[in-house]
Amino acid sequence: MKCIIPNDYQSILDLKQTERAIKHIKDFFQENLAAELKLRRVTAPLFVQKGTGINDELNGVERPVSFRIKDMDDAQAEIVHSLAKWKRMMLADYNISSNYGLYTDMNAIRPDEELDNLHSIYVDQWDWEKIVLPEDRTLDYLKSVVTRIYEVLKRTEFVVFESHPEIKPILPDDIFFIHTEELYKMYPNLEPAEREQKIVEKHKAVFLIGIGHDIAGGKAHDGRAPDYDDWSTETENGYKGLNGDILVWNPVLESAFELSSMGIRVDKTALLKQLEIRKRIQQKELLFHSRLLKGEFPESIGGGIGQSRLCMFFLRKAHIGEVQASIWPGQILNECGKSGIQLM
Repeated sequence: MKCIIPNDYQSILDLKQTERAIKHIKDFFQENLAAELKLRRVTAPLFVQKGTGINDELNGVERPVSFRIKDMDDAQAEIVHSLAKWKRMMLADYNISSNYGLYTDMNAIRPDEELDNLHSIYVDQWDWEKIVLPEDRTLDYLKSVVTRIYEVLKRTEFVVFESHPEIKPILPDDIFFIHTEELYKMYPNLEPAEREQKIVEKHKAVFLIGIGHDIAGGKAHDGRAPDYDDWSTETENGYKGLNGDILVWNPVLESAFELSSMGIRVDKTALLKQLEIRKRIQQKELLFHSRLLKGEFPESIGGGIGQSRLCMFFLRKAHIGEVQASIWPGQILNECGKSGIQLM
């Protein structure tokens, strides 16, 4: 647990201004994202039944919040970690047309998060998923979707500036693409987070490709579950991975700042390969996995975009608790209180 207190930090907006700005950012961003990617809004579950394989396992070690349902013979339900797999099921069940998709407001509880300026046990994000054709399972297509999302980010930044001229736009014109293998070769003696820090400080907006597979250093840059993003397929540049993270430079915390995790999703081949790699091949019998292997789901691309993260970045806040209501340890409450950081 740690809390970074920037020198001489003072929030640009007061609490009332912040609340209005949060609504403005969320309304504008989701409407523009939906228009840019042709997404329909759908209603999402807060919990799913345990044992179906629908819940996001994140890195495979985080514990979901669970409870038993009296009128279902004490069947166990889990609060979602995210809707990474549920969305793909909905593409099929809603009979979404090719080149269209869906998005939803996802609210989750992650009790195993290490709490700091960026991480809360409460997670809110836009989860989105879009149908792609088999021939679109390419690095170029992934980059094209990232670029379109980045354009929405820049438009949102300008709208914030129009309402609050004291918050100057800082995003560069273009987002920089780099693979985790390339980044490792540039900084082989640094840890993954330190590599991210270096490249994002230099380019200010980066899409880091290929997260989940082992790279030259002998381990993955970061963890990814084996059953949604495709991180094992070799691409046209000779590297592996059709997924990645959108990272920007946070001038308040002076650090790399993740806004989104996304990727082209596994097909049958990639799913079986990645389950084998992670020694979880028995999961192919679960509801989600068996339906995918039977060909019931379309090919897709999707991801999550942090709502509080977005607001925190655009409003130049030092702590995520300034833009969302959550629970914090006494140490963080005390440090923030002494420094004038007002947590909701």
